[in-house]
Amino acid sequence: MATPAKKQSFLGGAAILTAAVVIVKLIGAAYKIPLSNILGSAGQTYFDTAYQIYNFLLTFSTAGLPLAISRMTSQAHAQGLENEKRKIFRTSIWLFFGLGLVCSVLMFFRADALARFLNNSLASTAVQALAPAVFCVCLLACMRGYTQGQGNMTPTAISQVLEALLKLGIGLPLAWYVLHIGLTAELSAAGAIVGVTAGTAISMLFLFAYLATHKNRKESLDVPSTSGQIIKQILLIGVPITLSNSAMSIINIIDTKIVMGRLQNGLGLAEEAAAVLNGQYRIAMNMPNMVASFVYPVTMSLIPFAAAALARKDHTEADRIISSAFRLIAILALPAGIGLSVLSTPIEILMLPMQPEDALAAGPHLRILGIALIFICLMILTNAILQTYGKEKLPIFTVIAGGVVKVVMNYILVGNPDIRAVLGTQNGTGYARIAMRGLLDGDAVNYDGKTDITATSTKTFEQGVVVIGRAKAWVEKDFSYDITGGVDFMDNVAQQVAEYWQDVDQDTILAILKGVFSMTGGKSGEFVE
Repeated sequence: MATPAKKQSFLGGAAILTAAVVIVKLIGAAYKIPLSNILGSAGQTYFDTAYQIYNFLLTFSTAGLPLAISRMTSQAHAQGLENEKRKIFRTSIWLFFGLGLVCSVLMFFRADALARFLNNSLASTAVQALAPAVFCVCLLACMRGYTQGQGNMTPTAISQVLEALLKLGIGLPLAWYVLHIGLTAELSAAGAIVGVTAGTAISMLFLFAYLATHKNRKESLDVPSTSGQIIKQILLIGVPITLSNSAMSIINIIDTKIVMGRLQNGLGLAEEAAAVLNGQYRIAMNMPNMVASFVYPVTMSLIPFAAAALARKDHTEADRIISSAFRLIAILALPAGIGLSVLSTPIEILMLPMQPEDALAAGPHLRILGIALIFICLMILTNAILQTYGKEKLPIFTVIAGGVVKVVMNYILVGNPDIRAVLGTQNGTGYARIAMRGLLDGDAVNYDGKTDITATSTKTFEQGVVVIGRAKAWVEKDFSYDITGGVDFMDNVAQQVAEYWQDVDQDTILAILKGVFSMTGGKSGEFVE
């Protein structure tokens, strides 16, 4: 007879999940970095478009419900209600089975419509390849929430590593092979996603086997709640969390639709050209997403342990757990965000040796996203804390407010021909800025040990200049020397060229002076006078 695993502490559970995430992200780096080099920016867009549809359906079906299961299981476990725990799992597994099946069928058979909705029709094959993963991950989420609610993070950690290994071992070689035989980038993206689907399926089977062999058969006299009561409680806790997380997924989908649409309609780009530009931004997002993912194991471990402490009315322990979580996130987020921002372009060049143009284009994106990463990590943690204290609705409003600002700003800025014209003229402008270094100054004082020495510094200035260029070319026949009895025309040509440019320079200076002294009124008039 198998015995249940010993309940782990908050820091112990966080350490297990964090170690798993480190391994998963190292495997993920070995997957995504070569994948970006294989697919390029256009293929990256097809891959990410499929993932955004997948994430939306997955978030809609699993975002808050596993946390609700974890919280309810943790409270029942803390109170020794074994029958209640079992009933929670039996009820929730069928709920997730139905949700996963519906979402997978929708994603597979409506892949073309979903891809067209995002103005990226070439991503439809990748969407279909990822559809079965929704069903598998729904069941995975239920089982992970159940084991985490009992304070056992090990099964989740193992399943995550297993999923990542299969994604790497199947998806990456398949993506390379599809391109190697001469097929298109969109099919290569679908090949990479096949590995993701296979990984989720095997990971699901592992957790089924684990739960089957680690049943707690201890007798208990508690009377469990009815299935209807459990489903109602799951929905009461999980739906607000789902709405909060779904809001972000909905905003991301709308954002992608707007970006792809504005690039095509605002700038007149073809779909593939728009996919390239969008893909460069998506490539820059890989590193911040990788770092932010380290926050989730802290939140997954935080919720059941803090919820159990609150159920025991032990507010001191709950505060201690939350304080520990903040310290862990600060240690991660601050150096990571600043480092990514300062070293953005070198990092992208290092990560994308096979796609140098995409690396250079992604560098400026990462410079800004590095700073944003700090706030993303804090947002993830504070949302989890609010959910633990039963304030599930508050994150909904903050996420929606931030998302609306993002969507509106992207609609205004992305694909704006005026902004493109301003930026596009920078390479050919006649205006330049020259740094002017100041000189050291000040009087020397007596060095007698009594006189105060006042330190001074140089001042740095900037001067704007207008660069004017003129060009002209002449040609002389080679046989001129021969037909004139040896008269050398080059001295005459040199003299005439010098006189020509003197006349041009004089005309330019006079035109500038005329323009300067034509300025009247306001500050321009004061400058001339």
